[in-house]
Amino acid sequence: MIAGLSAAELLSAYRTGELSPVEVMRAVLAQAEAREAELHALCAVDAEGALAAARASEARWRAGQPLALDGVPVTLKENIAVPGAPYRLGTAATPETAVAGFEAPPAARLREAGAIAWARTTMPDYGMLSSGLSSLYPEPARNPWDTRLTPGGSSAGAAAAAAAGYGPLHLGTDIGGSIRLPAGWCGLVGLKPSHGRVPIKPAYAGRVAGPLTRNVADAALMLAALAQPDARDATQLPPADVTPRPLALRGLRLGLMLDAGWGEAVQPEVAAAITAAARAFERAGAVVEPIAGFTTREMADGIDRFWRMRSWLDISALPPAQRARVLPYILDWVAPAAGYDGATVFHGYSQMQALREAANAAMDGPRPLDFLLSPVSPMPAYPAHQASPLHDPARPFEHIAFTLPFNMSEQPALAVNAGYTAGRQPLPIGLQIIGRRFDDAGLLALGAAWEQLRPAQRPWPFEPG
Repeated sequence: MIAGLSAAELLSAYRTGELSPVEVMRAVLAQAEAREAELHALCAVDAEGALAAARASEARWRAGQPLALDGVPVTLKENIAVPGAPYRLGTAATPETAVAGFEAPPAARLREAGAIAWARTTMPDYGMLSSGLSSLYPEPARNPWDTRLTPGGSSAGAAAAAAAGYGPLHLGTDIGGSIRLPAGWCGLVGLKPSHGRVPIKPAYAGRVAGPLTRNVADAALMLAALAQPDARDATQLPPADVTPRPLALRGLRLGLMLDAGWGEAVQPEVAAAITAAARAFERAGAVVEPIAGFTTREMADGIDRFWRMRSWLDISALPPAQRARVLPYILDWVAPAAGYDGATVFHGYSQMQALREAANAAMDGPRPLDFLLSPVSPMPAYPAHQASPLHDPARPFEHIAFTLPFNMSEQPALAVNAGYTAGRQPLPIGLQIIGRRFDDAGLLALGAAWEQLRPAQRPWPFEPG
């Protein structure tokens, strides 16, 4: 299926003339049309603009002057600003007329590389859920592996589109797991780069943009385009080569963490799949050392309170009629912040630094680790109409105990499929691989090595039903 080809395969086919960008764009649009009625992955499609861009790309290929990602289709999450495009952040509380007045750095880098941004993908209110549940869209995004379930979030539509074959490249954002969780629940590769590796606007603590793809090679291609300087992000890192380097597994030191220190317990099938991955690395010559969780309940609850206050300030400033349109779950989540004092909020903010120090220290013990292995989440995908696995705004983050630390620590973290649950309708189980700060290239190399070690993967759920 043309729409299900990888970015590397498309670039090769464009180079030889076997395929044209116009042919590919038409195939992607047709695949989206065939699946959208059940998946609800997209909030906007620009078919006319995409085909015009594909014709321009085709001309560059014929002239022998292609760009790095010329003619490769890409979707953008709705919170990635594009001038003149709707910018409602997944919530009905945003006016219908809201449009972006600037181009976010990741959108600009992909455009400059020749990628065709043909659609925007759905997300929950303000990107603050791990599902696609939203006050803005009539139906939440669905998981192509089982449409009764969520693809995860907040990059919900991006993950559903990637797993269903809406082209090879999809751009998400992540502040507590919003790329890696949907990647894990949809069998994808999801990269949360080192903080600052991909300049972004608006920028704030823990927030990154990164790829959702079906293989590591495509994530690396996409990161190379995204990781270019942009002075609008004051947290950007100096330019660096992010190309995955050859990586010898023999002697590599890997930590294995199956208990995060708080949150939901890891379910047996998930633990078995992650342990099997660790054993496979051992057989390839790596040294695997179990490590204890380093996150505390105080850290998690403090960050939760700080985020509640940040969101409550934004929501409480809305006119009453707009505020009433926010998803009720989100309103219930932020409500306690109205009673927080300054000391509570400051203590919550301080837990970001406490978690940053603990996560980096876990890699730098008496016997330093090269990488860390963990589940992406303690459980597989859950029902699409739930905001979170527990669906309890008083306990909203029990499932992000393995992902949140590495937003705060600024380390790169990769989700890649480890295996599947048993049963009549198997579901993906995500393996998270964490690298040292700034070592995005090494992390991608280890992810690619895992793709070679793991058992054969099940076919992608490209077909309806």
